[in-house]
Amino acid sequence: MRMTFYMRLFFVFVLTLICMVPMTKSLYAATQEIVAVVNEDAISARDLATRMRLIIASSGLQNNKEIRAKLTPQILSSLINEQLMLQEARKMNIRIERAEVESGFLKVATQNKTTPAKFKAMLNRGGIDISTMYMQIEAQLAWGKVVQKRLRPRVIISERDVDDTLERIRAKVGSKEYLTAEIFLPIDNVKSEKQVKHLSNRLVREIKSGKASFFSLAQQFSKAAGAVSGGDTGWLQETQLSEEILTGLQAIKKNQVTKPIKTLSGYHILFLRDIRILTEDTMPSRDQIYYSLGTERLEKLQRRHLLDLKAASFIDVRV
Repeated sequence: MRMTFYMRLFFVFVLTLICMVPMTKSLYAATQEIVAVVNEDAISARDLATRMRLIIASSGLQNNKEIRAKLTPQILSSLINEQLMLQEARKMNIRIERAEVESGFLKVATQNKTTPAKFKAMLNRGGIDISTMYMQIEAQLAWGKVVQKRLRPRVIISERDVDDTLERIRAKVGSKEYLTAEIFLPIDNVKSEKQVKHLSNRLVREIKSGKASFFSLAQQFSKAAGAVSGGDTGWLQETQLSEEILTGLQAIKKNQVTKPIKTLSGYHILFLRDIRILTEDTMPSRDQIYYSLGTERLEKLQRRHLLDLKAASFIDVRV
C-alpha cells in the first residue's frame, strides 16, 4: 500500500512539472466541485472524498472502485443529514463549543483503545483530514441537543405503559430472548431503496468474509440508537420483534449475521451475540422498561423530524 501511494505521488509530481498551471487549477476545481446543495450550504467533492477515506479506513472495507461506488450514495446522504442537523441547531440558537467536540473525539479515540494524540497521528498517516470527523461529531452533538430540547418533552411514558409492557413480557416467560447488535439502514424514499438494498448486501458480504468488522460498520453506517456503541441493542424479547426480524434471527446461530432484513422503515442487519430463555429472574425492571419505551419512542420521533426537515428543504444532489 505504501509503495502504491509513493508511486502515485511521483506520477502526480511528474505531471505537475509538465503542466503545472493547468494541473493545479484542474485539481483545485475537482476538489471544489459542488456535489450537493442543502439550503444555504454546499457539500464539495472534497468533503465527499474525505469522508469516504474516513469510512473506509475506520470500517475495514476494501478500498476499490466497486466499494466506493456502493458507498457514495449513503455517505452523501449522511453528509446531507449532517447539514440539516447543523442548520436546525442554528435556527434554535444551539451552539457546540470546541471543547465539546474535543470531548467527543476523546470518546471515539477511547473506543479505538488509543489516545487522542495517537488517533490524530493515525488519521494523518492515512491521509484523512481530521476536520471531517470533527464535523461528524459536531453534527451529532448538535442534533442530540435539538432532540432533547424539541422532541424529548413530547415523549411521555405513563405508569400504565410500563405495567402493560411488564404484563406482556411476563406472559412470555419461557420464551427466547436474543442479545443482538444491529445495523439499520433507513429507506428515506422510493428512489433510495435500491441503493440501500445494494449497500446492505455488500456490508453483509464484507462481514461474512471477515474483511470488515460488524461493530465498526455499525458505528459508521447504522442509523439506529445504539450505533455509537457498535449497534448494541441489549436483550430483546420475542414479543418486541417483528415477524421478519424474528424469522431472520431464528435462521442463524450465535455469532452469526443475518441476511439484510427488509421492513417498512428500512433494512436491518443483525449480529446474534447470545440466546437465553426468559425467566422471572431475567425479567427487566420497571426502570429498564421505562428507558426502553422512552428510547424507542424518541428514536421514531427524531427519525420522523429529520425526514420532515429533509422534505421541507431545498436539496440539489449533483452526482
